Amino acid sequence: MNRTARLVVFLVGGAGLVLLLGLAMMRLPAFGGVDHPYRDAAVEAALRRLSPNAVSSVNFDQRGLDTFGEEAILVAAVLGAATLLRTEGQRRQRRLDDVGRIASATRFLGYALLPVTLLIGADVVVHGHLTPGGGFQGGVVLATGLHLMYVAGSYPALRRVRPLAWYEFGEAAGMGTVVVLGLAGIVSGAGYLVNVLPLGQFGRLVSAGTLPLFSVAVGLAVGSGIVVLLAQFLDEYLTIERRPSR
Repeated sequence: MNRTARLVVFLVGGAGLVLLLGLAMMRLPAFGGVDHPYRDAAVEAALRRLSPNAVSSVNFDQRGLDTFGEEAILVAAVLGAATLLRTEGQRRQRRLDDVGRIASATRFLGYALLPVTLLIGADVVVHGHLTPGGGFQGGVVLATGLHLMYVAGSYPALRRVRPLAWYEFGEAAGMGTVVVLGLAGIVSGAGYLVNVLPLGQFGRLVSAGTLPLFSVAVGLAVGSGIVVLLAQFLDEYLTIERRPSR
């Protein structure tokens, strides 16, 4: 196919896409209206599953298959970054202690806020089906909280508390748990990632069926994956090439 033919195919396809999007947008409810059928249906479904947080109910229950796909994309992104940033062929030497001058207040706050941030991240993950939050948000808080040690000026300390083998296993374990939850739905005859566990009582920590397990699994995978991803970029940043002598 020559360039002219490709351009014609592109223009025809693009015109069709613009037409379909225009027709779809014309059917949207008026801005500021009170008729929101998807919102009403999502909230009703969340309450039926005894989850006060409708957003987490959508993410980890009503549209769990979409969340599974998003989690798979994150795993693939971490794997791709780790592959592209791996050391090849040349000897490298890490500058572990060369972090520059760190203000005393920054150093103090970095160490002081570390346990607080980790506690908040864990709370956001575990209570994601009850209060605003969930596995994605809490996982990011946990991963970035660890890196307060780097902000405080201690990269060697950061390396000691984040052995990458553990976090690589954590990412795999989180993703594997999501797969197992999906298979449990198939075994029960309900379907992949369908909420099949007992719902418990409204507002309790152990409630809403598979939703809190799904949230914790995603929090483990997201937190571990971001730690691995940031480790690759930090190692690249703190590395200098030692060129072989001629």
